[in-house]
Amino acid sequence: MISVEDYRHRVVNLAAGRVLGTQQIGLADALGRILAQDLTARFAVPPFDNSAMDGFAVRSADVSDVPAELIVVGESAAAGGDIPAVAPGTAVRVMTGARVPPGADAVVPVEQTDQQAGAVPLPLRVRVLESVGPGRHVRRAADDLAAGDPVLPAGAVLTPAAIGAAASIGYGLLPVRRRPRVAVVATGAELVAPGRALAAGEIPDSNSVMVAALAAAAGAEVVAVERSGDDPGALAALLASLPASDVVFTTGGVSAGAYEPLRQLGAALEFCSVAMQPGKPQGCGMFDGVPVLAFPGNPVSSFVSFQVFGRPLLDAFAGVRRSVPRRLLPALDAWPSPAGRRQYVPVVTAASGVRLSHPLGSGSHLVASLHLADALAIVPEECEAVGVGDLLEVMAV
Repeated sequence: MISVEDYRHRVVNLAAGRVLGTQQIGLADALGRILAQDLTARFAVPPFDNSAMDGFAVRSADVSDVPAELIVVGESAAAGGDIPAVAPGTAVRVMTGARVPPGADAVVPVEQTDQQAGAVPLPLRVRVLESVGPGRHVRRAADDLAAGDPVLPAGAVLTPAAIGAAASIGYGLLPVRRRPRVAVVATGAELVAPGRALAAGEIPDSNSVMVAALAAAAGAEVVAVERSGDDPGALAALLASLPASDVVFTTGGVSAGAYEPLRQLGAALEFCSVAMQPGKPQGCGMFDGVPVLAFPGNPVSSFVSFQVFGRPLLDAFAGVRRSVPRRLLPALDAWPSPAGRRQYVPVVTAASGVRLSHPLGSGSHLVASLHLADALAIVPEECEAVGVGDLLEVMAV
């Protein structure tokens, strides 16, 4: 057997020299995409001195002794247009986010004056009831960023906050990596389309749709979802007919049984036993010049294998290394673990610890209860049993 890390390294190398091209997309379509180039600020943020409050822009020296009465010479709303300057003894009504007029160095909130808040006529005079110091309630230009400052690096995942940042520094289009094109093929003569009535020995094909959904959630463009029987010739023909893909994920056909079509393909695929449970039998390599990652056929094994190997491969195509959130939590149940193999156990997390999502733990066939799990508990290779209270590393899924 080889270690999880050694096999993951082998898998990620399938993407060597195959980093995806770039495309320009609008901000509305950018969520979850991978930035392809560094972004720098095209202008300062904020781009001008603006008010942090609804109130009156003043010279702080004019309101050092209160109450102070000032002449209102105009207003500055949160829009363009000319605004009057503030001269000694005067004030300009100002709205939150609007430009601070020339001559003013502070803003008095409307609540600290004799004026009413809201949609009221512009007053001729304002009586200031509380003094303010220089700079009070003023957001200075470039408080956040100066023009030319680095903001987002290439390889960043475009979160809602990152998209907002890009908009704030002047970008309407973003250079992103093209999504990796993924095809999914489930193998097994026993598989039938989900929703169909079952004959003796048949089972619904949950693998293809599950792996396709996992790939889409990881940022891929799923171009085909297929199933094949156990005939290697038919499988080879199906693989050759797939739409252009960057990677093909398959399930089944990688174990030591008599009907293992992936093993019988004769392509540039290699198979090995990985020191993990579930997911021990694995395969990877090339078919017709396209990287192939072959997962075991048991559904939980496929699910775990995608999390451990499939997601890092897609990230490698996109030129990004995303860390999966992990934390240490105590076990609230006890269960056995196979010696010499790293165990990935579907669990339900709570503030107090983790519980098995199914009483049988990591049984590789327990797909119908897999949706209950929100994480995988990782049990080290040297551990043969987990006890209540044992601290485990937990990986979000």
